[in-house]
Amino acid sequence: MPSSYRCDLLARFLPSLLGLAAALGVEGLVGLHTPHALGQAPSPAASPPAAPRSGASTAATSLGDAMLARYFAEETGNLQAACLAEVRTLADFQARRTLYRQQLREMLGLDPWPATGDLAPTITGRLERDEIIVEKLHFQSLPGLYVTGNLYLPRKVDRPLPTILYVCGHSRNVVDGVPLGAKVGYQHHGTWYARNGYVCLTIDTLQLGEIEGIHHGTYRYGMWWWLNRGYTPAGVETLNGMRAIDYLLTRPEVDPQRIGVTGRSGGGAYSWFIAALDDRVAAVVPTAGITDLTNHVVDGAVEGHCDCMFFVNTYRWDYPQLAALIAPRPLLISNTDSDRLFPLDGVYRTFEKVRRIYRLYEAETPGTLARVGLNISPGPHQDTQELYTHEFRWFQRHLKQEDGLLDTRAPKLFAPQDLKVFDQLPQGALNTRIHELLVPTASPPPLPTSHAQWQAQRQAWQRALANKVFRGWPETTDPLDIEPVFTLQRQGQRLAAYDYTSQGPVRLRLYVLAPAEGSVKRLSLHVAADQSQWQRLLATLAGPFVAELADEGVVPGKTADAPPPAAHDSASTALVLVAPRGIGRTAFDPAERKQVQNRRRFYLLGQTLEGMQIWDLRRAIAATQRIEPLAGLPLTLVGEKTGAAMALYAALFEPSVTELRLLAPPTSHAQGPYLLNISRVLDIPQAVALAAEAMQVQLVTNEARAWDYPRTVAATLHWHSLHIASGPQTGGQGP
Repeated sequence: MPSSYRCDLLARFLPSLLGLAAALGVEGLVGLHTPHALGQAPSPAASPPAAPRSGASTAATSLGDAMLARYFAEETGNLQAACLAEVRTLADFQARRTLYRQQLREMLGLDPWPATGDLAPTITGRLERDEIIVEKLHFQSLPGLYVTGNLYLPRKVDRPLPTILYVCGHSRNVVDGVPLGAKVGYQHHGTWYARNGYVCLTIDTLQLGEIEGIHHGTYRYGMWWWLNRGYTPAGVETLNGMRAIDYLLTRPEVDPQRIGVTGRSGGGAYSWFIAALDDRVAAVVPTAGITDLTNHVVDGAVEGHCDCMFFVNTYRWDYPQLAALIAPRPLLISNTDSDRLFPLDGVYRTFEKVRRIYRLYEAETPGTLARVGLNISPGPHQDTQELYTHEFRWFQRHLKQEDGLLDTRAPKLFAPQDLKVFDQLPQGALNTRIHELLVPTASPPPLPTSHAQWQAQRQAWQRALANKVFRGWPETTDPLDIEPVFTLQRQGQRLAAYDYTSQGPVRLRLYVLAPAEGSVKRLSLHVAADQSQWQRLLATLAGPFVAELADEGVVPGKTADAPPPAAHDSASTALVLVAPRGIGRTAFDPAERKQVQNRRRFYLLGQTLEGMQIWDLRRAIAATQRIEPLAGLPLTLVGEKTGAAMALYAALFEPSVTELRLLAPPTSHAQGPYLLNISRVLDIPQAVALAAEAMQVQLVTNEARAWDYPRTVAATLHWHSLHIASGPQTGGQGP
C-alpha cells in the first residue's frame, strides 16, 4: 500500500482527526461512526476497526497474503482498463447510456423500481431567522420508510427559485441519547442557499437520521447475506434522494428546470447515484464522494468506508463509469488534497476519464467542457470552507447564470434540537429493517409439470447464474500449468502433490492419494470450505506422509487418528483433496478485521470470496483431467456443510463430474456460501434439482423436508438420480 495508508501515520494522526470531527459535529472517517441506536446496546463488533495496514502478515500466511495482494492488483487493473473502453465516439456513449443506467439501477437494488406510493409529506414545525424560513418536515419514500429533512427558504419568494437537494454525509448528532439527524451537521449549507435566493432541502441519511437504520451491514455486523440479496444501503439513499426531488416538484417555490444536487462524503456518493439516474438534476457538485477501484481495493480506502458508498458491482464497473452518466450536465468534482478516504490520485484519474466523455460532447455542443470541473482544496476529509465556497460558486454559475464574488458566509444559525422533525417517532417505521425488504428475493418456483417447462426454468436459471452471480469469473482461462511437486510411496499408498494455476497469480495445490498397486477406477475429489475442514481432510494423509504436510500445518500425533473422508474405497479410488484460495497453504491473515475487509474487496470487484473459491474448485476438477492416470476416470465430487454447496455449484459447470455427494449441506444461502445476487435467482434446493438432472446426487441430511423441491421435481420428471439419506444436523455452519 502507498505510504498514505501506513498504519503508523494513521495512528499518529487519528486521535486529532477524530477530536476535530467531534468538535465540528461531522465525522471525518466514514467507517468509524458511533454505533447506531436500534434499541439495543452496541455489540463488541461495533468498536472502531483496526487501521489499514501496509501489508503486514505472519509467516503462516505470507504466501496467501502476497498472492491475494497480487490478485487484487491484477483484477483491479483489468477493470480499470475495461472502464468505458468500448466508448470511442459520442454515438458509442449515447447508444450505451440507457443500458448503463439500467445496470446501475439493478446494482443499487432498484430494478424493478419499488412500489413507492404516496409521499405523505408532513410539515411538523417552522423556524424563522432574519431573511430565511426553515420548515421541518418528513415524507415517506416508500410506505413506512421515513425521510426527515429541513427545507430552507428565503423569507420572500415571488417566483420559482433554483433549488438544491443537499444529501448529508455521516454526521452524528445526538443530544441526551436522542438522534437529531445528520442534517443538523450540515445546516450551514441550507442557510447559505436560502440567504442567496435558493430553496434548499437537506435530508437525513438512513444510518444517522432521526430513525436510525443500518449502513454497516458487512462493514461491522457480519450481514454477508446482503451480498446474496444484492442489497446496498446506497440504494436506499438513492431512492430517498429521488423521492426528495419528487417532493420538491410539488412545491410552488421550486423551479423544476433548475435543480442541483450536492453533498459531502456519504452525501457526495449519493449525489453521484442520484444524478446518474435522474435527469431532473440540472447540475451536480459531489464533494469527497468518489474515487476509483485502485484506491479502494489496492490502496485500502475501502477499509474506511461503510457499505452505503458502493453499488453491488454485478457488471464490474470502475467508478468513472458512474461519473460518466452525468455528462453533459454541469459537474464539479470537489475534494481536498489530503483525504485518506478519497485520495487525490484516484480522484484525478476519475476526473480524467469523465472529462473524456465531456470532450465527446464538446464536438457536438461547443462549450460543453466548461460544464465539467475539478476543485482541489487543501485539507483532510472535512467540510472545509474552501470546498463549500466552490460548491456555492458552481451553482451560482450554472443555476443562476451569475459569476460574481461571494460576499456572504455560511454560518450555523440553529441549535441542533431546534431542527429535529419528530417529537415522537412513528410506530412501525421500516427504516430499521429496510435492508430486509428493499430487494426482493426470487419467488419460490412453480413445480414443473413437463420436461418443456423444466427446460425453460433450467435455462433461465443457468443464464442468471452466469450473468448475475458468477459474472466475476474469468472470461478466458489461464493455462493450468500443472507442476508435480512430489510423489511418495509408503505403506502401500502413493501420495502425489500438484500445483496448478486457478487464475492469474492464484496458484494452488491438490493432493492425490492412491493405492500403490492395482488400477484406479474412479476419483473422489473432496473440497474444504474452511481451515478446520482442510485439517480434517489432511488427517487422512497423515501418518506415513506427515512430514511432507508440515507446511499445511499438520501436526504429528494430533490428526493421524482422524477418520478418512466418506466413500473413500482405498482399493480402487484415488482420493483428491483440494483447498481453494484462502485455505491451507494460501491462508490469508486471520485477523477478523482483515478477513472482513478482504471479503469487501472481492465485493467491490463484482465477486465474493466463496464465488472465487468455487472457481478454484472448477479449476481443480479440470486439472484432474490433465493428470495421468486420472484423466477420464469417473469423478465423485464431495463437500461437507458449506463445502457441499460449493461443490454443488462447481458441479453445475463441470460436465466431467458424474456423481455429487453433499454431506449436511446448508438448506439456504442465508447460512452460506455468500454469492453475489444468488437470492434473486434461486436457493440451494433449486440448485440441487439442476444438478440431479445431469448426475447422480447423494444428499445426506436430517432436514429432509427442506429438500422437497428437488425430490418432487425428480419424481415428476422420472429421474432416478437423487438419493436423500438421513444424517446429522449441522445447520450449514462450519465443522
